[in-house]
Amino acid sequence: MEALALERKAEQNRELRERLLQLKKERNAIILAHYYQRDEIQEVADFRGDSFLLAQKAAQTDAEVIVFCGVHFMGESAKILAPNKTVIIPDERAGCPMADMVNVDGLRKLKAQHPNAKVVTYINSSAEIKAETDICCTSANAVKVVNSVEGDEVIWVPDKNLGHYVQQNTDKKMIIWEGYCNTHDMLTVKDVEEMKAKYPNAQFVVHPECRPEVVELGDFVGSTTAIIKYCKESDCQEFIVGTEDGTGYQLRLDSPGKTFHFASKYLVCPNMKVNNLKKLVKALETMQPQIYVPPHIADQARLSLERMLLVK
Repeated sequence: MEALALERKAEQNRELRERLLQLKKERNAIILAHYYQRDEIQEVADFRGDSFLLAQKAAQTDAEVIVFCGVHFMGESAKILAPNKTVIIPDERAGCPMADMVNVDGLRKLKAQHPNAKVVTYINSSAEIKAETDICCTSANAVKVVNSVEGDEVIWVPDKNLGHYVQQNTDKKMIIWEGYCNTHDMLTVKDVEEMKAKYPNAQFVVHPECRPEVVELGDFVGSTTAIIKYCKESDCQEFIVGTEDGTGYQLRLDSPGKTFHFASKYLVCPNMKVNNLKKLVKALETMQPQIYVPPHIADQARLSLERMLLVK
């Protein structure tokens, strides 16, 4: 019975993939997928990456339609950098709780209290917040970006855990907003210690969106892309992974001979996982839901993203 269901699902997926190829040609579309997406989406993507790489791809592509398989703010970033292109996402409910933890009024109040501080905003934020920002960053370039801004005071939004990590690597005074990533923040020291006891030969690689006390246990700390690269190039054969479990797809692809254990079974972002192959095909058929950013917000937000792209 189960074998039959799996066979049916495989057949369905084959049909969906064929339809997808046809639609991509018809629409002159490109599919961008974040590393936290389901395997079935990453398999059909033209580019897989973190939010930074995908935002760059969106700005550079010749395609007329960008299908962004990620969460809402990523689609917004693509639309801001490529305003003349149509940007669609498979499911508009794919939000980001961390991005929702910061609001424009609160940020404006903080700016008024610290008039000399530059605002550095993590790319995991809404277009409205980016429009209030001097420069954006990602987890891959956060330290570089903070060190690149003028002055010695920085307002950092919205992720306090990444902010804490950056603070260890800069001399600037950081005023840190109290947001966090629900998924990464769930990982505890106990989880990691239990895994280390179970797999004593494994190295622990961890994302700086995790809590500071968890990050301290890392053999390697870095963005999703940096973790994937490190595991690929490392001589170590076994890893405990402290980031979202969708990363496993690229890790296994790059390093088929190595073993990966996720540090907790709860490292799953429910928002990233609402997208699936069926919704992806439907989005291209209907050209909905489209991402819209009001022009005055997009113009302001674009400056903060373009400044980020200039930081080398």
